Amino acid sequence: MVIAQIDRLTIRYGKRVAVDGLSLALDAGQIALMLGPNGAGKSTTLSALAGAILPSAGTIAIAGEDIARAPRSSRGKVGFADQPPALYEFFTVAEHVGFVAEARGATARDAAAVLDQLGLARIMDRPCRELSFGMRQRVGLAAALVGAVELILLDETLNGLDPHAVRAARATLRAAADRGAAIVMSTHLLGVAERMCDRILLMDKGKLIADRRGAELAELLQGGPSAVEDFYISLIADDGPT
Repeated sequence: MVIAQIDRLTIRYGKRVAVDGLSLALDAGQIALMLGPNGAGKSTTLSALAGAILPSAGTIAIAGEDIARAPRSSRGKVGFADQPPALYEFFTVAEHVGFVAEARGATARDAAAVLDQLGLARIMDRPCRELSFGMRQRVGLAAALVGAVELILLDETLNGLDPHAVRAARATLRAAADRGAAIVMSTHLLGVAERMCDRILLMDKGKLIADRRGAELAELLQGGPSAVEDFYISLIADDGPT
């Protein structure tokens, strides 16, 4: 089942084309890793899927609804952890995640369960403004996951997490995929990609240049610990900052 359909998406910032004619279908139960250099268009694509950026051309549909025609209902199906995490600074951790849960029609029990899964229960009464970078990342992830969201978007969300937090995040994300959510995560952590993905999307200069899943992905990962890194380097030149 397709959760999100992107059709010829183009996004421009002035004369610069950040996303260039991207077409992509994202399936239920799938964790897709979006890889690429800085400036490849990953964050812009995720923001467009979340409804935070309007397309210059092309369309995006979430669960069959065009986000331009039904912005409120389509956005309610999406959980987005941006970078850096956008938190309500004077809310406690519990208040922040609880507020998001309520907005999505979820319960306080749902919020408490996500906090527990991600190891945040012990700091649930701490104001968000007092959190370390890694803890802010965890709270942003909790807010993206709470409720019956169908599409979960994570922009470098595992950066800065300690090994225990990464393991908890992996387990929680896999559980979300198993219940039918589609997950797209941009990352530069190639080791994470190897351990948790069902699909690898490689972007460069605003275009999707490679898409590996199923048997093709399994064959790629048989290449050993550096397989994803070697695959990345073989397709993307080191052009420096863009």
